[in-house]
Amino acid sequence: MAAEVEGAEAAQPAASAEKKKKLQQQQKAAEASRGKASFLATAWLILYNTVMTAGWLVLAVSMARYGLAKGSNRGLYRSIEKTLKIFQTGALLEVVHCATGIVPSSAVLTAFQVSSRVFLVWAVTDSVKPVQNEYSVLIYLSAWTLTEIVRYSFYTFSLLKYLPRAIKWARYTLFIVLYPLGVTGELLTIYHALPHVYRSKLFAYPLPNALNISFDYYYFLIIVMISYVPIFPQLYFHMMSQRKKVLGEPKAKES
Repeated sequence: MAAEVEGAEAAQPAASAEKKKKLQQQQKAAEASRGKASFLATAWLILYNTVMTAGWLVLAVSMARYGLAKGSNRGLYRSIEKTLKIFQTGALLEVVHCATGIVPSSAVLTAFQVSSRVFLVWAVTDSVKPVQNEYSVLIYLSAWTLTEIVRYSFYTFSLLKYLPRAIKWARYTLFIVLYPLGVTGELLTIYHALPHVYRSKLFAYPLPNALNISFDYYYFLIIVMISYVPIFPQLYFHMMSQRKKVLGEPKAKES
């Protein structure tokens, strides 16, 4: 009986050591798996942001060449619409990045920012043909293009762990002018679209109908314009706060 007790006591440390060893192996395997996933996520984000930077650079060059050749913005949208649609719609992947956690940002906020631009391209500028030659389209396209070139190049270099100071400064400074400029162009474009939408009854769904509901795109666009009033200041001052944190640190340390 004593021998059995001694054998059981001797087996307990061995079993405990084996259990501990298996646990360590599982932890190492989990860490390796997380490391691999992190590497793949980073590689994908570098590729994505590089492609998006290149796409908006192509758009900028196309706009500049068109302006120099034609001396006017008439027909500009039609000349670059395919490139614009591809890369602006491609920004929807940013929502996926946030939702899956590979980018630590709010999926809701990102979805709002991206979807508002996609909406303006597809549901306003592309759908309401007469507004395509308005100067407001040139305004928002110019602001978007410069903003996105800086933003995506900032993300790319940050992921590569080599961020030039000029790009960092541009990321947190140019928005001061470009953001209000872009919003102005967006609102003016929607405003110019209103009479055309009203006359053509674009996307209207009047009663009576099978669903027993009505939708008037004209009034929907007005609501969209009004929504800029509470939302724009919040986003703008959030960026100002971020600018203070990022670019204000060196001065704070020196003092």
